Amino acid sequence: MTVFHETLYDGHLAHLGHEYSQRFGVKQVLFEEKTEHQHLIIFENPRFGRVLALDGIIQTTEGDEYAYHEMLVHVPMFALGDAKQVLIIGGGDGGTLRETLRHDVERVTMVEIDRRVIDLCETYMPSLSAGAFEDPRADVIIDDGIKFVAQTDRVFDVIIVDSTDPLGPGEVLFTEAFYASCKRSLRPGGVLITQNGVPFFQGDELKASARRLAPHFADARCYLTVVPSYVGGYMALGWASDDAELKTVPLDILRERFDRAGFATRYYTPAIHAGAFNMPAFIACLTD
Repeated sequence: MTVFHETLYDGHLAHLGHEYSQRFGVKQVLFEEKTEHQHLIIFENPRFGRVLALDGIIQTTEGDEYAYHEMLVHVPMFALGDAKQVLIIGGGDGGTLRETLRHDVERVTMVEIDRRVIDLCETYMPSLSAGAFEDPRADVIIDDGIKFVAQTDRVFDVIIVDSTDPLGPGEVLFTEAFYASCKRSLRPGGVLITQNGVPFFQGDELKASARRLAPHFADARCYLTVVPSYVGGYMALGWASDDAELKTVPLDILRERFDRAGFATRYYTPAIHAGAFNMPAFIACLTD
């Protein structure tokens, strides 16, 4: 439940309820409504700028979104080096689409269940998409992601699941049936990337995802980023592929691909990419 105390916003982490919470100062509430699928609020915070929360859970902020979106996108894209067809499930704020379109792709298909998230983020947080929805390579579909991958006959080089936590409309995106459909929709040696929460608090979520991915992919594990507004330390991004060598692309090759791409980043570097697959012991044991 979302609670307001004058100028404070109380959020929570999925599965923890009020056992642990985070609190943001609210400079101004810009928009709030219950959409067809979820409760949505966009407010302004003095440190993080504009903040999007869905069902009481912080999704992204203008201040630190790059730490999430850059790692979600550039790790698989530079690991492959030649991805042309990319599928994004979720990602209505537009940040994942923005970063993907910085690469030399032919088409990026984005499937988002809630049109209101796209519209409101374009209105109140336009820096996140930065015009990505107008790019002719972007194909935005308003639909249920699990239904789309179950029915499509298209094949993708990379599939990125930029979802909420496993509750509400995002719950079906953590099932073995969904992962099986993603595998069918990937080219041989392609990569599936998923949002897998903060292992310190949500270790069971990461462990369950690894268990459900394992029957379908030869190499299922995670890599790490740190997003200040996602409290709890490291954030896990799920990685699944049949090509185990993709996660150990030599650093000199990553540097050459990054230099050739010719764009600047705020979090991602080739060295961070290479190191992100090195797990602290308490996280490594969850995906073994």
